[in-house]
This record gives sequence, C-alpha cells and structure tokens, in this order.
Amino acid sequence: MDWIQAFGWQWLHALIQLFLQPFYYVGLLFIVLQYRRQIALERRLFSTKLHGLLSETWRTLLWGWAGGLGASVLMAGIGASISPDAVVLLWLLSLLLMLVRVRFLCWAYAVGAIGVLQAVAGVIPGLRTAPEWAWLSKPLFALDVSAMLALVAVLHLAEAVFVRLQGTRFGMPMFVETKRGKIVGGYRLQGFWPMALFLLVPLQQAGAGPALPWTPLLGGEAWLNGWTIIGFPVMIGFSEMTISRLPQTKARASSGLLFIYAAAVLAAAALSAWLPVFTIPACLLAIALHEGMVWYSRWDESKRTPLFVQDERGLKILAVLPGSPAEELGLQAGEIVSRVNGSPVRNKQELHQAFQLNPAFCRLEILDHNLEKRLLKRGIFAGEHHQLGIVLVPDHEAMYYLEEKQDSIWAYVSGRLVGLLRNEKRPKSM
Repeated sequence: MDWIQAFGWQWLHALIQLFLQPFYYVGLLFIVLQYRRQIALERRLFSTKLHGLLSETWRTLLWGWAGGLGASVLMAGIGASISPDAVVLLWLLSLLLMLVRVRFLCWAYAVGAIGVLQAVAGVIPGLRTAPEWAWLSKPLFALDVSAMLALVAVLHLAEAVFVRLQGTRFGMPMFVETKRGKIVGGYRLQGFWPMALFLLVPLQQAGAGPALPWTPLLGGEAWLNGWTIIGFPVMIGFSEMTISRLPQTKARASSGLLFIYAAAVLAAAALSAWLPVFTIPACLLAIALHEGMVWYSRWDESKRTPLFVQDERGLKILAVLPGSPAEELGLQAGEIVSRVNGSPVRNKQELHQAFQLNPAFCRLEILDHNLEKRLLKRGIFAGEHHQLGIVLVPDHEAMYYLEEKQDSIWAYVSGRLVGLLRNEKRPKSM
C-alpha cells in the first residue's frame, strides 16, 4: 500500500503546483472575458441578459475540475510523459496561436505543431546538444508526442461529453444576416472550460519511487523507475453557430463529431507509439481533422434552410428568458405563439394588444415543434420581467444583427462587440 500513501503526497504537491501555474489564472480570466462579452451582446441585441457572469463562471470552473479529474483517471491508464517545461512550451505556443484565432487555443494545434517541430529538429545536427538552444531543445525533445496526442484525444472526449450535457446552456440567441441579405435568428453555441489535470508521469532515475500496481499502455519500461504526479491546467472549448437547427440538436451533432475525432486521434496516437515513423502523419491528422470538423459544420449549415424566421401561423420563439413566466410555462425555442387571449398574433403590435385584453392573465395557444396545438394559462403579475419572457425571431424592425466573423482575442480583451452591425434596413422613425 506504499503507492497509495505516495499518491496522496504526490497529489497534494501537484495541487500546489497547479495553483502556482500562471496559465490557470489566464484561463480563468479568459472565461470571465468571454461571459462579459456574451452578456454585453445579449444586452445590445435583446435589451436584457440571458446569462449571469458570476453563476456561469462558477459553473464552468466546477465542470472543468470534474472533467479534469475524469481525464486524469483515463490518462493514468494510457500513460504520459511530460515535464513542467514542456507544459510551459505548450501553453506559450497555444497563446501565440490564439492571437490568430481564439479556437487555436485548443491543444490539438499546439501538440500537432510541436510534434512536427520535434521531428524536424531531430534531424538538425547538434541542435539537441547545443547549450544555446537548451531552453527550447530540452522541453521539446523531452515531450512524448504519442502520449500528448492521446491526451488531446482524451480532452476532446471530455469536450464531447460537456457539449452533449452543457452545450445548449451556453447558447446565445442572435440575429444574423444570411447570404441573401435577410436577417434571421440563430444560436451561437460557445463554451470554454479550464480543466485541472493531474497526470501520472514516469521518473527517469531508477528506484526514485514505488512502482505502480498497473502498467500504463504507453511508456513501457520507463514506469519501472517510479512515478510522480504533475498538475497543470488545460483549456478546452468549442464554438458553433446554427441558424437551421434547434440548439439541442446542433449540440448533439457537434458532440457526435467530437467523439469521432477523439477516437481517430487516439488510434493515431497508438499507431505512432508503436511505429514512430507515423508520428508526423499523426500530428498532421490531429490538426487536419480538427479543421475538418469546423469546415464540415459550416458546410452543413450552408446547405440547410433557416429555422428561426417569421412564420405566417404566428410568432416564432427564438429564446426564453431564464426565470420568466415563459420558462415556467415550458415554452421552448422554435415553438410558435399563434393566439394570445383568443386573438391571433402575427406581429409584436398584435401581441401587445392581445395582452392588453386581460393584463392580469394570459391564455396562450402554442404550436409545438410538430405543429401540434397546446393551450397554456397563467397569471401575469406586475413587475415580472418582459411580461412573458420570450425573445422572438427578428423582423424588419430589428435594430442590430451580428456579422459572422472569426473571433479574435483582442475583441475579448477590449470588450468591443466586433461583428455587431446596425440594421440599416429597418423602417425609419417618422
């Protein structure tokens, strides 16, 4: 049982190591900036917020810890070899890539690029032993690329679970302009999680610690020398946009793609571990498949018909405000409000007039996603936010819409609402 006692002390040391990592706090700051920007967009588009900064930040933090511990358990069976210097190298490269696109913060790009760089640097004479390049060559050549590719696969497996369970929670309704110039409703599903990882890594010096009661898949005889635990943070996240599907449907589709990606990269990592000649192809595959998921999602959206558009049968719901009467009634995005207090409603003016027929009570006739009717009743009390609490699909009077653009980190830091455009087509006030 010596290894259990050693595990407790090693984990405590790794926990302290994690909290001393400045990158952990960089990740937390990024989460706060993301939610601050999202809330600002919601206020501008809908004159209210649909998410809370503090509550969402705490929830994201807790999910990141849960996912990190789960990923750590999986990696304990797979095996890893990484040094604190290599962690710094991966984070620095990720932050540099993030200056180009926020989604490049994903370690699939950093690990893939470092794997290729390691292979190229290995054939340069004298680079491994040159003292002036030791700051780069030491962490570069100490990195087990196959193990890091396996880590990328495990991280995307965790991301797939998060997207399936939490993807719609982070969904932000928005107004966007189609290629034909029509403003329609849609959703941006975007989430990032700072994960706390605690990886078992083999020691280089023989007899430096107790042996594990099991042998990880990767590393072979290296585990005979003992082991230690390294704690460090990793950021995972996804960003999708849909104008043709309900957010929960889009989240399931994205989660499925992430499961396939994780399986493919894990297979490539195993192949590169057994046949090192496949290391560079495996690294390039990790990057190419990740870009392929992004391309496929956009191509799939471009082939579909917009869902959140005005409907002649009534007012289509784009979103429901949390804590509102509409949420209590069970209204959902994509449903249609056809009648209010017995009167048909086809625009916002008719909706307001119908509510005035009985200011203290509302009787709704709803068409669900299958266009089946259901009747809902509820009292409306003074002071309740937005009276009912629904966001409708945009009409010609929408003041703003979002232009689809690649996010830049500068937009997060500055707080500028990049891509938010005023609707010049709306009717002018007389």
